[in-house]
Amino acid sequence: MSEPSTKTKKDKGKTMNAYEVARIQLDRAAAAMSLEPQLHTILSQPKNEVIVNFPVKMDSGQFQLFKGYRIQHNNILGPYKGGIRYHHEVHLDEVKALAAWMTWKCAVMEIPFGGAKGGIKFDPRECSMGELERITRRFTHALGNNIGPDHDIPAPDVGTNSQTMVWLMDTYMNTGPQQQKNAVRGVVTGKTITSGGSQGREKATGQGLVYVLQEWAKENHFPLDGATFAVQGFGNVGSFAARILSRLGAVMVAVSDHSGSISSREGLHPGRLSDFVKQSGGVAGYPGGDTTTREEFFATECDLFIPAALENQITAETAPLLRCKAIFEGANGPTDPEGEQILWNKGIDILPDILANAGGVTVSYFEWLQNRRAEAWTLEEVDSKLHSMMTRAYATVRRIARDRKVDNRTAAYIHGLERIQQVYRERGIFP
Repeated sequence: MSEPSTKTKKDKGKTMNAYEVARIQLDRAAAAMSLEPQLHTILSQPKNEVIVNFPVKMDSGQFQLFKGYRIQHNNILGPYKGGIRYHHEVHLDEVKALAAWMTWKCAVMEIPFGGAKGGIKFDPRECSMGELERITRRFTHALGNNIGPDHDIPAPDVGTNSQTMVWLMDTYMNTGPQQQKNAVRGVVTGKTITSGGSQGREKATGQGLVYVLQEWAKENHFPLDGATFAVQGFGNVGSFAARILSRLGAVMVAVSDHSGSISSREGLHPGRLSDFVKQSGGVAGYPGGDTTTREEFFATECDLFIPAALENQITAETAPLLRCKAIFEGANGPTDPEGEQILWNKGIDILPDILANAGGVTVSYFEWLQNRRAEAWTLEEVDSKLHSMMTRAYATVRRIARDRKVDNRTAAYIHGLERIQQVYRERGIFP
């Protein structure tokens, strides 16, 4: 199997630009599969970059100006699809990278969506619920017809949740014709169940990751009962993955998030830790674990490592510290090319983000279908369909990796790009 390589270097200690990482990954896969040059050119930049600046009246009575983004990368396979991120470090290149990764992810899963992503640059933890609602509604209004159930469909991401999506949906509904309000319920996914969401959507990304992990375990004859794992980021993805893995007998020995890092060789209880985080806002101070440094967390000896925080976490500085057998990318873009090269040199398996964390967009697709059909599927139906699609995607990626002697990330890109390339061949470029 060939190893990934990068010709792009960064200054020591400096984080690589997220879109540069996405470009390197695309270039590597394009070379491995001989992607048509004109298609490589088309996919190297998003189709649309929407930037809005909008005022919001804060609780203090003062007005604050917010900058919001909606990047629409590609829609050749179907409507744009991707989350909305609320974070103080949101910037244009980050959102461009996230939108591109969504394009590849939807293509890998063979669902009829393209890729998009959005975000607002601010810290939601510093705002009241009322302010968050007004920010969301003003952002939705500012986006206007740039989103829609047949055009561009947002979902939750870092800093947003099902309540955020309900506010977005309601705002969109009330700015269109009244007789069509219920017809546009699918303008967002990741909603609450009562407002048109799907069973299983909240846990979908973590659940999908575990389905991929189980397939990897079967292929490698690796028993999950008694296996140890560490999780970086204990939000939606990390916490659900941890809880599901613990029910399979695996033991969580270390966790890290924005507040700090904790560990326990005897194991951390995911359910109790989730309850603690809901009350305290982070894992720091959890009485069931020992406080560790960021470096000690990355150096924790474990079988499985799940980065489920932000992009560019496994780098030339942190990758040498890792002591695990396999990495399952719950976050988008957590591993930069230099870090990936080091992991390959250490013989650590990597299950890439566009496969491992694709459960979220897959169940979003199920939610969109249910809204369009006025149906409500059971949790068993959702989990069964998700399991089928995740295992199929895993098998396809692994087959490509073996046949072409490439790494898993490149194999996943090749699978997605081949589907996109075929559609462009059939449809051409209008006019």
